[in-house]
Amino acid sequence: MLPNLTIDSRRLWEMLMETARIGGTPKGGIRRLTLSDEDRRVRDWFRAECEALGCTVHVDTAGNMIAIRPGKDNARKPIAMGSHLDTQPTGGKFDGVLGVLAGLEAMKTLHQAGYETQSPIALINWTNEEGARFSPSMVGSAVYAGALTQAQMDACKDRDGVTQGEALDAIGYRGTVAPGAIGFAAYFELHIEQGPVLEEEGRTIGIVNGVQAIKWFTGQITGRESHAGTTPMTYRRDALSAFAEAVVAMRQIALDHAPGMATVGIVSAEPGSPNIVPGTVKFTLDTRHPSNEVLGEMVAKIRTAFEEAATRHKGVADIQPLQDSPAQPFDATCVAMVRQAAEKIGVSARELTSGAGHDAMYTARVCPSAMIFVPCAEGLSHNETESATQDDCAAGAQVLLEAVLAYDARG
Repeated sequence: MLPNLTIDSRRLWEMLMETARIGGTPKGGIRRLTLSDEDRRVRDWFRAECEALGCTVHVDTAGNMIAIRPGKDNARKPIAMGSHLDTQPTGGKFDGVLGVLAGLEAMKTLHQAGYETQSPIALINWTNEEGARFSPSMVGSAVYAGALTQAQMDACKDRDGVTQGEALDAIGYRGTVAPGAIGFAAYFELHIEQGPVLEEEGRTIGIVNGVQAIKWFTGQITGRESHAGTTPMTYRRDALSAFAEAVVAMRQIALDHAPGMATVGIVSAEPGSPNIVPGTVKFTLDTRHPSNEVLGEMVAKIRTAFEEAATRHKGVADIQPLQDSPAQPFDATCVAMVRQAAEKIGVSARELTSGAGHDAMYTARVCPSAMIFVPCAEGLSHNETESATQDDCAAGAQVLLEAVLAYDARG
């Protein structure tokens, strides 16, 4: 018989508001880029909170923080919860942070009740989930799962030329544990939906059955710089005009492969003078679809669109892969436990597939994993005005706790 333990909604909310002040912005959001001083400060806070509950905090060489609360049988692998504390440059209070703090609240609830689980319980703060300062994203969990090497992680550079390895060392959070050395029996991650479905349907909980396929690229179109006042339009090799045509075609390709998505998130035209026809355009490309096969078709057509547009303008297009994450289904047993937890506490729920990548996408490669979503206002995320209600956050935390306890009870 599972205990009736109830998380403290107010305590969870207060932790969300307290940590939001670390890197808080005037518009009410958070700027807490990975491996920055703000990241160090919130990591210090997280470590202190976990140690106050009697947890042992392990840090691996990728900077992932794993707090472990002992169970009755510590020979068992821990059942893990987690997400990330880093944010976008103009991030909100809930993206990633909710998953970590809801897990912390679950730990506090267990501690306050004096309840001893059979298995140890782990809570994780993954390094560089956002990919905002160092690309690609979800780096800490990728290294944990063996999808990236430590050397690949360390070599990534930010726009100032600082490597990820240097930044990790600078904040003092490179541990000694090998990533993946601490295995998990299962992993559960709570997150805001970052989309509009739950709010539009009046649902409280999203039962996430998997993550769609994601492919990232870096691209460049090379034409020729020339004088904007003396080079006739028909003589130009305008890289920016070629890029604009390709982006319009890219959008239509994504629409033709619904629910596919294609996004240019970063673009720069060089040399960047008002009276010079751009000779080079550099950009990033983010493509997504629930089907690996359909995403492959989309990418092939998008590549062709960029190549043909460049050719029309007497230029050359070059697109190189940056990150490739196949569609990842979640474990049926873990998903079922999330579903049962939502039913137990009596909240409205529905199944859906995550459009965004999350650390659970990588943990699912090495242990049974599942995710829980709660609504966010207007589906808005990666924005300082990102918002979720105290009640929905509490419901998500309660489902998280119930799912972990149910997994623990199955032995």
